[in-house]
This record gives sequence, C-alpha cells and structure tokens, in this order.
Amino acid sequence: MKHHAFGRMPFTVTNVGFGAWQIGGSWGDISEADGRAALNAALDAGMTFIDTADVYGDGRSEKIIADVLKTRSGERPMVATKAGRRLNPHVAEGYTKANLEGFIDRSLTNLAVDSLDLVQLHCPPRDVLYQPEVFEGLSELQKAGKIKGYGVSVEKVEDGLKAIEYPGVVSIQIIYNIFRQRPDHLFFQEARRRNVAIIARVPLASGLLSGKITRDTHFASDDHRNFNRNGEAFDVGETFAGVPFEVGLQAVEEVRKLVPEGATMAAFALRWILMSDAVTVVIPGARNPEQAKANAAAADLAPLSADVMSATREIYERLIAPHVHQRW
Repeated sequence: MKHHAFGRMPFTVTNVGFGAWQIGGSWGDISEADGRAALNAALDAGMTFIDTADVYGDGRSEKIIADVLKTRSGERPMVATKAGRRLNPHVAEGYTKANLEGFIDRSLTNLAVDSLDLVQLHCPPRDVLYQPEVFEGLSELQKAGKIKGYGVSVEKVEDGLKAIEYPGVVSIQIIYNIFRQRPDHLFFQEARRRNVAIIARVPLASGLLSGKITRDTHFASDDHRNFNRNGEAFDVGETFAGVPFEVGLQAVEEVRKLVPEGATMAAFALRWILMSDAVTVVIPGARNPEQAKANAAAADLAPLSADVMSATREIYERLIAPHVHQRW
C-alpha cells in the first residue's frame, strides 16, 4: 500500500483503508468478535485509515473501533466518522449546529477520544449544501477542538462539486468503482485543483464486483442488499451501486474476462479504483480477517494497462451508464 497526505490535513494514510459499515450492521449477521478480528487484521496489514458512522449499528461500529484501538500500541490510524443520519426525519432543517454538536459528542464518547479526526456530513439533503451556516457551525466546532476537520459524504457528483466550494471542506466521500465512473470527470479534476481528499466508497458495488454473487445468492433479511434493493430504506445507489441486479451480473461476467491470472476480481476492482490519482483512499469493508488481508494486498497488483482500462470503460458505457450515469 502507498502512503500519502490526506488532502490538506496533517494525516498520512494508506491508499486502502477499512470501511466499517459491515461491522456495524445492515450486512447480515456479523458478530462483534468477527468485526474486531477483521479490523485487527486490516491494521496488522498496515492500513492507517478507518471510516465509520454514528448510525452503523447505532454506534456499534464506533465502539468496536474504540475497543480495538485501545488494545493496540503504535501509531493510531486516522478515524473518520459521519453525522446527520440520526435525524428523524432526515431533513435539511435538522442540520443545526446544536444537533450536529450532539451527534459529535456522542461519537466522541463512542470512539473514546477528545477530538474526532474527521467528521463527515452523512449524505445530507441537497438543501444543506446551500446553507453556509451549517459549515460555519462545523468550523466553530473545529476551532473548539471537538473535530480536527470536516468533509461531506455525497450521493451525487453535483453535490460534491457544491460541497467543495466551502473552503473548510477537506474531504468528499463518494461512490466510485467500475460501475460508477462518472466522478472521474469534472469532479475529480476540481477536487485535485482544491487539494480535497477523496474517499472512494462502495468499491465492490456491494459485493457484485467480488464476482462471487450469483442469481441464487441469498441475502439475510437485515442485509441492505435484500431490504434496500429498490431504495426502500435509503438511496438505492448505496446498494449494488444503483445498478439493476441482473444487469450487474451480466456486466460482472464481462469484467471477469479482464482479471489477470492469479488475481481475484475483488482485487482487480480495487486496483482499478487506485488507477486514479485523485483517489486518496478506497474503503472496502470486510466481514473477516481473510477479506481484510485480501483488500490490503490488492494495492500490490501491477497497474492495469491502458487496454484494460479502455475495456472497462466500454463495458460501463454499454451496459451500466444508461442506468446510473446521469442519476448520480
């Protein structure tokens, strides 16, 4: 794994990090013991970036991270969390400084720290991005020492472009993978220009790009790949990257032909993301130590050739883009 600066912040992170949604919930039955083992394996492999959120398992993910880090010596990894999705209803009017400070205080307790490394607005309603007072409030909380920096996790490219207009926004988290290629156009160009860190999430399209899911795969009732297939609980783009399931399976079979001998499709998909120098860190999840180790090793794959990159673009434009490109 490569190490580099996290945008304008004084952190150095590995280009592959640990996405902690799975160990919190909504991915079927993953025990706390398995979650701890997966995170420890990721850290043992050298990862120095962890991404979580206060709603992942209603704080379970944050607490597991705190418990694991408490037992480890050496340099502490950068831990990014998110705030805002605890609002009910989740509306722009709820993004007040008081509410955000309450969420931040809760995460400080869960993560057992005095200051959060990074807090990200958690896919806020678009109107939030047109309320400067929200970002002024975050800057005040930063000056107060409760957070070291703040960013925004977004669903749409347009929201990312709007968010980075605020000078205090140091990072954007966005879905970017073989099935969601639109960010690597104007948005990445602007992020580079402003030295904004990019966190690439949903890198394997909820497992589709692992190549292990078939039409017969069963998803548990508490797995979002079951209950959010059509966007019933949150943005459908978070589940299979918004790609219709059957279309995704068809595209996976074409991508499979491009995977180099000896590599897994998951490693190939992660290496594809790292071909963009705009991506600061990619955050695949892991439900066990083996997956965490495999994610770290993906960074060691040889760079993909121009022909392979061109072939993935052709598959995207022919099969996937009609369903996702203009939507996100």
